[in-house]
Amino acid sequence: MTATADATSARISALLARHPVVDGHNDLLWEAREKVGYDFDRLDIEAGGTPTHTDLPRLREGGVGGQFWSVFVPASLSGDDAVSATLEQIDAGHQMVARYAGQLAFARTADDIEAAWESGRIASLLGAEGGHSINSSLATLRMLHVLGVRYLTLTHNSNVAWADSATDEPVHGGLSAFGVEVVREMNRIGMLVDLSHVSADTMRDALRVAEVPAIFSHSSARAICDSPRNAPDDVLESLRDNNGVCMVTFVPTFVSPQAAAWRQELNDHAAGEGITPADAAYTAFYDDYAAAHPTPTATLADVVRHVEHVREVAGVDHVGLGGDYDGVGTLPEGLEDVTGYPRLLAALADRGWSDDDLGKLTSGNIVRVLRDAEAGARALQEQRGPSLATIAELDGAQE
Repeated sequence: MTATADATSARISALLARHPVVDGHNDLLWEAREKVGYDFDRLDIEAGGTPTHTDLPRLREGGVGGQFWSVFVPASLSGDDAVSATLEQIDAGHQMVARYAGQLAFARTADDIEAAWESGRIASLLGAEGGHSINSSLATLRMLHVLGVRYLTLTHNSNVAWADSATDEPVHGGLSAFGVEVVREMNRIGMLVDLSHVSADTMRDALRVAEVPAIFSHSSARAICDSPRNAPDDVLESLRDNNGVCMVTFVPTFVSPQAAAWRQELNDHAAGEGITPADAAYTAFYDDYAAAHPTPTATLADVVRHVEHVREVAGVDHVGLGGDYDGVGTLPEGLEDVTGYPRLLAALADRGWSDDDLGKLTSGNIVRVLRDAEAGARALQEQRGPSLATIAELDGAQE
């Protein structure tokens, strides 16, 4: 390592001691469900050396001081089945934090994140990935919040009854009337509106009606990589005006144009077989296709381009990091697991990013957004009580 590289490494280590990464999205809990049925004796993340992208030693090495653990359930589950599976994921999150209480601290608020840092632990927050998790029930939404869920991604890979997904055929043209009410109620209770996975029109509708800052927990810039999962520039501008944050993801098919083209070819082949990304059969189809047609390699430099584009369009106060570790099979070169954040920060430092700006990227912006959402919720609760609206009342009879 050269003297310059040594100096940059020391600078990033010092930076992360002051401003740890708070990552927007990690799917370790679903991996734990799929691989070991939530048995952390068999997947001991404290011992390290796990087959996952994430464990506690590597989180420490990566400078991670806070993680939104996704309580994802697939869109192939619906109704009460989706709600039950989401509750099981939430339980797994609580059990994981309790098991490793010496290293993890459950966090519901921005103050909780900072208290975790003061105690030398990693703040652990929960985020629900997909509106199907609430089964079109505002009461269920509120109970997820009571259980510690601090964001809801409005859709996953398929539409829900009140919002369009980025990877499904549009039905609502964005948000339905009930979808608007979901956003309003999330604002009122202090649950962050997450616009990853939703269609561009859903993004625009949600930002138009939002009364507090919104987030993208794991999305990148569509101008750099033309994937429907990424945010267009006009949306990034609206997010700036909303005072929200886009947490740039590392997923190869969202950051590399070549990988995105590969993903479109895969989806076209799947469609020819009558399979959509929301179908249970899609995962097996994906694996078989990838085995025969390897995914183009993405790099750390691809992610740098997205981070800098979001900064250019939305501003340095509106960019963060949402790796999506354990949510995909492969990651870019240099970002293969959760130890990669210092390498990304070093690359940005070499491109002229100041410590103040890097600190905003790692955690400053998302902690501010969470604090603003909490304050906004307190104000909104003085203005209106819990919404009793139903989807039948606002959108009419549902099939």
